[in-house]
Amino acid sequence: MKKIIVLALIGLIAQLIDGSLGMAYGVTSTTLLLVVGLSPAIASASVHLSEVVTSAASGYSHLKLGNVDMKIVKKLILPGAIGAFLGAAFLSYIPSILIKPFISLFLLGLGFYVLIRFLLFKINVHNNTEEEGIDSKEKIYRPVGFIAGFMDATGGGGWGPITTPLLLTRKNLTPSRAIGSVNFSEFAVSLSASIGFFIFIGWETLYWQVVIAMMIGGVIAAPFAAWLVKHLKPALLGVLAGGLIILTNLRTILKEFFSIELFTEQHFLLPLLFIWCILIFTAIRKRN
Repeated sequence: MKKIIVLALIGLIAQLIDGSLGMAYGVTSTTLLLVVGLSPAIASASVHLSEVVTSAASGYSHLKLGNVDMKIVKKLILPGAIGAFLGAAFLSYIPSILIKPFISLFLLGLGFYVLIRFLLFKINVHNNTEEEGIDSKEKIYRPVGFIAGFMDATGGGGWGPITTPLLLTRKNLTPSRAIGSVNFSEFAVSLSASIGFFIFIGWETLYWQVVIAMMIGGVIAAPFAAWLVKHLKPALLGVLAGGLIILTNLRTILKEFFSIELFTEQHFLLPLLFIWCILIFTAIRKRN
């Protein structure tokens, strides 16, 4: 019972971060599932199956609150779904003992990206959501969607960290609509990746208690996260998510490559925690 509650809390926290930032559900939850011993393919499959339900709840919540631009969704959704299916096929044929440390390196990079993106860069808010002519960035929506979908399936995360920053650079789009559009389109990406994992690794290999517990936590968090995106500082959530991702994946990398257990080596861990606390304090004081 305790394990189910912990998994539900992982789903709740991950969806709270993802629904508020437009990223980090897959990265956060996959990171934590790798820490508890799941293989990369099983962890990613479990995350994506749970994300089918949580992203549907999140997308609906964002749609009801007016946070979705359907023109953008239409450009991202098909290439993202194709990329996710191919990514699931690729990951399913790679031995977990070989890919796990490299997946952690990828997730570590995304953790640094999330932290830097929301701590150091200003997020501009524009009230004008009408079209201001053809945005030159629209030409790269489809290839970026494909790459993001592929990386999301192989790494258990990547859809939000790759697509959300692209949308945040649009002058005629508020951050809430950028994040809402990413969350709404994520349903198709998660569904496509799940179908790919079902075909290539089979239903019987999944840990259904993990999937169901994370679904419950994510569904509970989805409506609140959609509301939170308009009220809480993105910098604070970004630093919290990024720090968690960095610490947990750094632990895996140090253990796999250097036989160092980060969480028991206080001379390594304490300085990192101190830096994280400073960044959290900086994020709280940051002006958008």
